[in-house]
Amino acid sequence: MKAVIQRVKRADVSVDGNIVGKIEKGYMILLGVVEGDTLECAETLAAKVAKLRVFEDENGKMNLSINDVGGEALVVSQFTLCADIRKGNRPSFTDSAAPDEANRLYEYFCSKLLENGISKVEKGVFAADMKVLIENDGPVTIV
Repeated sequence: MKAVIQRVKRADVSVDGNIVGKIEKGYMILLGVVEGDTLECAETLAAKVAKLRVFEDENGKMNLSINDVGGEALVVSQFTLCADIRKGNRPSFTDSAAPDEANRLYEYFCSKLLENGISKVEKGVFAADMKVLIENDGPVTIV
């Protein structure tokens, strides 16, 4: 699995002009599922995301987790994170998991974020053409 985690002040995702997921302070997570990823990969990544200490404490140090600050998560499936650009100029997506498996692991990852204490987890629409608006906080971006 590949994830891009952005600390945000707010974010939303829309499909056909309709907002389908919206959060305030927390993480915007772009998630790519690679061929061979497992439920265990999703569990491990969700636990790591919930424990990341990238929010500032009272001394301005990145020392607090999303749970410590009552943050929320917006997760958008993004198979393009699995792109291979080593040859030529057109990305290859052969490393991406098959759509059914990718969606299953994406949904599982989201459920595991909730189990790891993140109070609100919003999602995009799998395989849809989505528009994502974010207000970065920092910016802080973790891959």
